[in-house]
Amino acid sequence: MSNSVIVIGAGAAGTMAAGASAENGADVILLERNDKIGRKVMITGKGRCNVTNDIGDDVQKFISNIPGNGRFLYGAYMGFNSQDVMYFFEDYGVKLKVERGNRVFPESDKAVTIVDALNSYITDMGVKRKQERVTTLITEDNCVKGVITEMGNEYYADSVIIATGGLSYPKTGSTGDGYKLAQSVGHTITTLRPSLSALKCYEGICSECMGLSLKNVAIKVFDTKKKKEIYDDFGEMLFTHFGVSGPMILSASAHMRDMEKERYEIFIDLKPALSHEKLDARILRDFADNTNKSISNVLALLLPKSLISPVLRLAHIKQSEKINQVTKEMRKNLVDTIKGIKLTVTDFNDINEAIVTSGGVKVSEINPKTMESKICKGLYFAGEVIDCDGYTGGFNLQIAFSTGHLAGISACDRGE
Repeated sequence: MSNSVIVIGAGAAGTMAAGASAENGADVILLERNDKIGRKVMITGKGRCNVTNDIGDDVQKFISNIPGNGRFLYGAYMGFNSQDVMYFFEDYGVKLKVERGNRVFPESDKAVTIVDALNSYITDMGVKRKQERVTTLITEDNCVKGVITEMGNEYYADSVIIATGGLSYPKTGSTGDGYKLAQSVGHTITTLRPSLSALKCYEGICSECMGLSLKNVAIKVFDTKKKKEIYDDFGEMLFTHFGVSGPMILSASAHMRDMEKERYEIFIDLKPALSHEKLDARILRDFADNTNKSISNVLALLLPKSLISPVLRLAHIKQSEKINQVTKEMRKNLVDTIKGIKLTVTDFNDINEAIVTSGGVKVSEINPKTMESKICKGLYFAGEVIDCDGYTGGFNLQIAFSTGHLAGISACDRGE
């Protein structure tokens, strides 16, 4: 007699869990409030879906990229690592490619390719799907027995897997339902905060340069409380009306684990390929060819137009200053500014717009070998609902697939 499993949530973790359970002989019902699966997967990686990171079975490298409780994921990753994820999607006809930083994408550059493969998987495995939102867990003697949905329907099973995601992007269905369900049976929810988030900044340069995208720039992040540099990166960023965003900034935000107003400072090097000396030499050459022009006109040879005014202001130089009046000290201030524009972080952007939610069901209350609750028998967790989050580069989807796969197999085994 086969055992029965209910999976709540049809994102990356939920579909993997449902498919794994069904593949191992369970009778599976997948309950999803949306009319389609993988709504959040569809928007990951700017719609391209960075499905994992090609690090194979290097579990230590995986853990080093999970600042939020990486060690907890040791068993889950060893059981279904990034190579397994790649094999899985390739078996379902998805051609993959590896880009900078070992980031893995579908060759199609379309997240729908990944969602279609997950859809085929659960269909092939015979998973039964129902569009209903779960509101209540049915329990008896600290053991889960089933669920009740918003429609008032009751479903019973040997095991229940919560894979409802976090709080970010609520339009995709991630509205914190899983946290409430977990709390209802006695689980602790750690502090929920944004991760891989845009950042709000104090300085007016951000709104002045709103919409300006910078490529091939470098950043350093300084923790003023610990008095040390905590992160550096090279790549792309974007100025917004409230602060900064873009790939580098999202990565940097994951290192700001204890956000306090004005605790973190970002220093932007607009010309990382040039040392202070080489940048000064470049500026001198531009000046020599334009001695009678204003400095604001000449800087157009070096900087985007919208950056010229704020850079000169920060360097304490008038825009109308003629090149032949610029002193050595003024030039030094200009070089120092271009090599290190300081931004003071005041907060994360709204959690609703963060890529990942940091925090969730406390990991000490979950068995890392099975993903089963230590508080309520037969209840399992997978994905973002757990207090685990990683850096950018495919690590968060890998968490979803690894924990989903482990929870699915474990929930299936329990009923035997």
